[in-house]
Amino acid sequence: MKLLMIDDDTGLCELLSEYLSAQGFSIQTAHDGQQGLELALQNDYALILLDVMLPSIDGFEVLKQLRQSKLTPVIMLTAKGEDFDRIFGLELGADDYIAKPFNHRELLARVKAITRRIEHINSVSNSNKKRCLNGITINFSAREASVNDTTLTLTGTEYEILALLVKHAPDVISKEQISEDVLGRRLASFDRSIDMHVSNIRKKIAEHSAGEKIKTIRGAGYVFIQGE
Repeated sequence: MKLLMIDDDTGLCELLSEYLSAQGFSIQTAHDGQQGLELALQNDYALILLDVMLPSIDGFEVLKQLRQSKLTPVIMLTAKGEDFDRIFGLELGADDYIAKPFNHRELLARVKAITRRIEHINSVSNSNKKRCLNGITINFSAREASVNDTTLTLTGTEYEILALLVKHAPDVISKEQISEDVLGRRLASFDRSIDMHVSNIRKKIAEHSAGEKIKTIRGAGYVFIQGE
């Protein structure tokens, strides 16, 4: 699988390129935001590793412009302790984030968790398995979600969360379970990533349908409302 790493730390890029290449990935690098954005728009990557602090244009602007036309999975590389960067990146459509400095094995686990979706898409049968609930239709084989016959533009992470909630409705799914099933990692204390993804899903559904679809169960998690 081909990955793109956009980071102005050339030493880190070289180290990660060597490490991820040994794990079977093909790595292309860019060291400023504009170059990285151009590569991301011109090519199809399984995943993009995107630093926040970049020359030319920063990582947030790269992600914002990328999301206007592409849903390529993105892991943001943020400074340790910068909660605003993490939340803002998730609001813009990042799939996950990892704080610098990070352990290479942890990064590899995050990369594998997201790229497994691509492997699933490539291996899935042509069977058309769907579930329709409260105006939402999940096409599990096509990995698409629609509301009132309008396809939702969801990132891979957003789709996975919505599909998980619909599949298990009316059961309440904890944030911890969502994180482990979708992001492939345990949910850390004060980690708001699942909350932000759910917020994004709600906003996108609300553009096409009235009424609450996903309910927050305080202290327990989320549940997809089945409707009447």
